[in-house]
Amino acid sequence: MHLLSFLTGIILSNTAFVAAGEFTLHSNDLSDQLTKTQEFSGSGCNGLNISPELYWDNVPKGTKSFAVTLYDIDARAGKGWWHWVVFDIPTSVSSLPTDFGNITKPHMINAIQSINNSGKTGYHGACPPEGDKPHRYVFSVYALNVDHLDLDKNTVPDIVGHMINIHTIKKATIVSYYGR
Repeated sequence: MHLLSFLTGIILSNTAFVAAGEFTLHSNDLSDQLTKTQEFSGSGCNGLNISPELYWDNVPKGTKSFAVTLYDIDARAGKGWWHWVVFDIPTSVSSLPTDFGNITKPHMINAIQSINNSGKTGYHGACPPEGDKPHRYVFSVYALNVDHLDLDKNTVPDIVGHMINIHTIKKATIVSYYGR
């Protein structure tokens, strides 16, 4: 009986240790469903186009910078659509405020917001085709093993995504749905 108690204690303490140390993305602005706040304004959509507040914790050892993306995995017949690409976020930063994706507003965070699949920099909110099934919008933060990706704001999102994947130590995500 003592051996079973001992082993159970080890398993429970190891499980708690792993859970406590997991790189995690959070948001006070997001839930399972996006809202008009995060919906795009244009192309038939009439949302506010405001990027959500995001914050992360339990940063993996060796992290030298972060990247944040928003990707609609259901767009373009499953080929996907990059709605937001931010990189070269310093390790001193552990959150992006609400509306950080609005590049017309001044921000205190020195990071690059590159072009999305609409060809513009900054946040491009959800705008799935009317009547389509709700799309899955994946917000991700990546802990990277380099200080800078050596790319600029005009780099196409597929190239940025490739470079992010090459340098990812860990990734954390939040998935929200949206349909019209």
